[in-house]
Amino acid sequence: MKTKEHVVITVMGQDRVGIVANVSKVLADCQANIIDISQTILQDIFAMILMVDISEANKDLIELQELLAQTGKDLGVNIVVQHEDIFRYMHRI
Repeated sequence: MKTKEHVVITVMGQDRVGIVANVSKVLADCQANIIDISQTILQDIFAMILMVDISEANKDLIELQELLAQTGKDLGVNIVVQHEDIFRYMHRI
């Protein structure tokens, strides 16, 4: 059994139809599993954070970052993908 490998994905931008659907489709196509998701809309600003297991994915972290960056560009939102360890290190108190 493979060790679990998690990434944190943040999505922010002007709210519009299809953000969740498009991000989810990219992840599903890559065989990446969403294990937790939170989203909110604050005065028309969409914000979403996902914890995603990529241990069984058919794309590596760099490829996933590139795919989601292009998806974000197409949707007019900013998508950042960080390995969980890097995210935790950068956001420690």
